[in-house]
Amino acid sequence: MRKWLVLFAATCFAATWPASQSTPPGEPPREWIDPATGHRVVRLSREAGTASLYFHQNPYTAKGDIFVVTTPTGVSTINLKTREIRQVVEGRVSGIIVGRKTRRVFYRRENSVLATDLDTGNTREIAKLPANLRGGSGLAVNADETLLAGSAVVGSQSAEERARQAYAASGGGLAARLALRLPMVLFVINIGTGEVTTFHHATDWLNHVQMSPRDPNLIMFCHEGPWHLVDRIWTIRADGSNLKKIHSRTMDMEIWGHEFFSQDGRVIWYDLQTPRGKEFWLAGYEVNTGRQYKYRVERQHWSVHYNASPDGKLFAGDGGGPNSVAAPGNGQWIYLFRTRVDHLEAERLVNLEKHDYHLEPNVSFTPDGKWIVFRSNMHGPTHVYAVEVQKAK
Repeated sequence: MRKWLVLFAATCFAATWPASQSTPPGEPPREWIDPATGHRVVRLSREAGTASLYFHQNPYTAKGDIFVVTTPTGVSTINLKTREIRQVVEGRVSGIIVGRKTRRVFYRRENSVLATDLDTGNTREIAKLPANLRGGSGLAVNADETLLAGSAVVGSQSAEERARQAYAASGGGLAARLALRLPMVLFVINIGTGEVTTFHHATDWLNHVQMSPRDPNLIMFCHEGPWHLVDRIWTIRADGSNLKKIHSRTMDMEIWGHEFFSQDGRVIWYDLQTPRGKEFWLAGYEVNTGRQYKYRVERQHWSVHYNASPDGKLFAGDGGGPNSVAAPGNGQWIYLFRTRVDHLEAERLVNLEKHDYHLEPNVSFTPDGKWIVFRSNMHGPTHVYAVEVQKAK
């Protein structure tokens, strides 16, 4: 339930993409100016069912020229200068994340952890996870691309199956899965040697493992479950030391989550509500100093996920549906946010009135900060789109 580079080359992403050809009948438009906002939107994908990665999974190469997406048949790249699309991985895989140094995408196929070069297509198996490590979160890659990290359920296949059945029986509810208290563990994989090391054994539901874009040995993870029942955000060192809780509850039903690192790794940002569904904030925790930030978010601007621009000066949000935690009154938009003294000033970029929020848009900024990429079913099938931060001239 993953995007982090410290520096990007601003010249590698064209300010204006090549003019698109006419749209074939029955396909979503390839490009338009949103009449409600004046911002230009383009469709990056061609195949229905194409989706961008989860919001904190880095999809961009270090040069910023390539963007990784999933398709119905595997994993593909989209060239952000030419819009050329090329498949690089065939078949169903999980835990997808792009490295911050080399041009490799990392992923899991069952218990195998693999890496594929995005230019050559060459693939190698990095490691096989032990047979007793199953399920868990996707992969995270560290700042110098020497370690991968994740979480897993410890035990037989029946334990993992119980978790899936409980989740399905509850209609996707988090409480049933949390109540199982399955044994779990964090792990790291040495990318060079394939060595797998486990640590932090727990019966908490360990999820959303991320690694700092700045500190190669800093891991962030969450206690998953209904947010009012868990202390959500934690950090730990890659050797299992220095476990730290990032936020503590100050009132009944206070909730926080959907945490992510700033792209320079200095701040952990997260959605904070005091209490749930009443007051909304984008909150931050400065990793090295413990300094805290709180920016008020108006109800109509609350978003399922937020993300930060490469320079840290802007934020994006993907709005929320009619059944979201901010309903009634939440807006179905892609938002751009500018920080003010104590609040976020919102600008609407894309009208998502026709988007079904069972599919989360999962916004991310392109490496040059000029576009916000998201996935949407606003025209029926799922596609990947980008909206220009500056209004069209």
